[in-house]
Amino acid sequence: MTAIPSRAIRIDQHGGPEQLKLVHTTVGEPGPAEVRIRHRAVGLNFIDVYQRSGLYNMAMPLQLGMEASGVVEAVGEGVTHLAVGDRVAYASQPPGSYCEVRVMPAKCVCRLPDAIDFETGAAMMLKGLTAQYLLKRTLPQGGLQAGDFVLFHAAAGGVGLIACQWAKALGLRLIGTAGSDAKCQLALEHGATFCINYATEDFAVRVKEITGCKGVKVVYDSVGKDTWDKSLDCLAPFGLMASFGNASGPVAPFAPGILGPKGSIYVTRQTLFSHITTRESTQTMADDLFAVVGSGAVKIRIDQRFPLEEAAQAHRALESRQTTGCTILTL
Repeated sequence: MTAIPSRAIRIDQHGGPEQLKLVHTTVGEPGPAEVRIRHRAVGLNFIDVYQRSGLYNMAMPLQLGMEASGVVEAVGEGVTHLAVGDRVAYASQPPGSYCEVRVMPAKCVCRLPDAIDFETGAAMMLKGLTAQYLLKRTLPQGGLQAGDFVLFHAAAGGVGLIACQWAKALGLRLIGTAGSDAKCQLALEHGATFCINYATEDFAVRVKEITGCKGVKVVYDSVGKDTWDKSLDCLAPFGLMASFGNASGPVAPFAPGILGPKGSIYVTRQTLFSHITTRESTQTMADDLFAVVGSGAVKIRIDQRFPLEEAAQAHRALESRQTTGCTILTL
């Protein structure tokens, strides 16, 4: 059996960035419905922090990472949509992308168009597919039409900057929030119609001013605890609160009865992995993402690059909100 050497980042217990260790391992041949990929770049995401810290409890030892790009080295039995030598990118369970070479399920691996480079491919899949399912699939009652207001927290982050551009392409008026004037300016430059510095302004008050007290049809929130209560107050009647992350910590339990007086609003907790359970849905979403990036309507901004062995430093930067746009690990 072939044993391919690989460097990888692993943790042996939940904790801080110091738990991330560089290890040397070997990778074998792909089994049925699997492929072996040699990575060219690896994406960094907040879900990696949740899994490392223990917010999402994971079995140990754990090799982190949910997205990457690279070249297919071997194909297992039953895989028909990929071939050896294909340029590919993915966002996929199980974790394990923080490495040079891996064997993984093939169903969420997609061919990367020649016009998209490996670094962009690694940076865009999880965040871009997240923006896709939010703006195209996680919709308020009656859907979204051109001219509608939406509120998007962390608008200068990796998902946020993609969403700002995509929302503009769809004709939506996106109100972003961010933690500094510089980050707000970045969101505006990427298509946000308005951006609120939540460090200096009450975003709920400002949203009501912007919308003429009508509120927004949907709030897309990856921040969690710090933004939850006020976000509910930003919604129009029958609006949708779409939670998809916990950057500030998990949302506290709440009584469903509060949703009625606030306008009979809806609440949903979304994850990308519910949307990409099948090969067909993954490819459909990826095709939409590839098209909007290929057209130039959405540009993937990579503002931070760290070598694989500096993954711990990358996590520190992400957790301290020092980053903008996308962050990748280089090999």
